[in-house]
Amino acid sequence: MPGPRLVLTSLVTQVARGVRTALDQRFGELGLTSQQAGVLLHVSGGTTSPRKLADLLGTDTAGMTRLVDRLVEKNYLRRLPATVDRRAITVALTPAGAEILPAIKPIFDDVADAITAGVPAEVLPEVVKALEAMQAAVRPASPDAEPA
Repeated sequence: MPGPRLVLTSLVTQVARGVRTALDQRFGELGLTSQQAGVLLHVSGGTTSPRKLADLLGTDTAGMTRLVDRLVEKNYLRRLPATVDRRAITVALTPAGAEILPAIKPIFDDVADAITAGVPAEVLPEVVKALEAMQAAVRPASPDAEPA
């Protein structure tokens, strides 16, 4: 019989797959993937760099470049030169991106409500802490991170 750590690892994998499937189904109605919707939601806070977005969404820079490319093609994002380093870019919402944004957050909220409905509110902070610790253990260090 598998121990609790193996069971937890299996459950996390299954939950992640289920969440991604549920989000992708809902966002598919808008012509988006869950990752594209996540990018738009994060950019809604203001202009940001693809590197910061990659860190927030847990993807690499190549994956983020593809996500940004697709969102630029859909006219939801635009690239701008970075103010500090002209070789770098930042991304910002277009008017079309701002227009679709109100449909995005409720989908994330609905799916989050559905998957946490059976979790008592008083244990949610501990569940979040445990998942953050697991995430830190599997996330590679950013090349920009300070050495420990």
